[in-house]
Amino acid sequence: MDPKTHGFRMPAEWGPHQRTFVSWPVRSSMCHPDSWEQVCAGYADLIRAIAEFEPVTVLVNMDDFGPAKNRCGIERIDWLPIPHNDSWLRDNGPTFLVDGQGNLAGVNWQFNAWGGKYSPCDLDDAVAAILLDRYVIRQFDAPLVMEGGSFHADGEGTLLTTEECLLNPNRNPAMAREAIETHLRNHLGASRIVWLRKGLDGDETDGHVDNIACFAAPGEILMQTCLDERDRNFGISRENLDILRDSKDAKGRSFKIIEIPQPPARTGKDGRLTLSYLNFYFVNDGIILPVFGGDAAEADGVAESILASTFPVRRIRTVDGMALVTEGGNIHCATQQMPL
Repeated sequence: MDPKTHGFRMPAEWGPHQRTFVSWPVRSSMCHPDSWEQVCAGYADLIRAIAEFEPVTVLVNMDDFGPAKNRCGIERIDWLPIPHNDSWLRDNGPTFLVDGQGNLAGVNWQFNAWGGKYSPCDLDDAVAAILLDRYVIRQFDAPLVMEGGSFHADGEGTLLTTEECLLNPNRNPAMAREAIETHLRNHLGASRIVWLRKGLDGDETDGHVDNIACFAAPGEILMQTCLDERDRNFGISRENLDILRDSKDAKGRSFKIIEIPQPPARTGKDGRLTLSYLNFYFVNDGIILPVFGGDAAEADGVAESILASTFPVRRIRTVDGMALVTEGGNIHCATQQMPL
């Protein structure tokens, strides 16, 4: 039987956490191994920032354990040796669920490295089951390929996702949209799914929603938008805004939309970098926000100000977003919350 039948649902990410999980990067899987020092420094900074708010458990390959622990250098971090190929735990880790009695469960999705873009990924595909077993958490195996960064939940039955990712034939080619929707409803406890069209230009995940939009509260959505008509993100964000304005959530509410202007475009060795303020991460009483500096300094300040006014009781803790983005993701991609 599926999680929804047993009374489980995915809670909102802003709810209280027991802890955060992060996977330490793996040099052999990096797109740019010459950036190893920068990436490790970025992960260490991120882990220390999260530890200011809540416990952190870092999944680490045994060969990296000593150097990783030395880099992080604080005692509020737990280290968990679990073999993995890559560091984006949001996408290959379990999605945690809760029921009305305070019980936890986890969804073990199938993982194929973002549509077969990287190999091997067998260790990553096994991480969710190993992690759930280590914490003695009930496991539900989902019969479809899915990444945690491809959907966002409001905790009240509404799910936000993109057609570009979930309907891409490199994930579940034999499944129609209706079948994918059914699995999402049954495994996440959703009753309403809002489909945006595309994610950000240049996003190698095929349009993960966690780079372009997320719930701020039930009935409220943060959206990264573009004001430059020459930028491909202009049309993408306009179309997604139109969809949201015509949509309602599971409770029948129209959405309040809070726009955050995107930072200036940047390119890396492989093309456009996916710079997103929406790839922030909720922690207990705070938000970890990636900022990009340089020509993005003004936009960084605007994003921080908008989040501070949207979440007045949370402390906005900024970290260097450039440390991770060259490897294809950012803070939300690297983290996974365990609800309280």
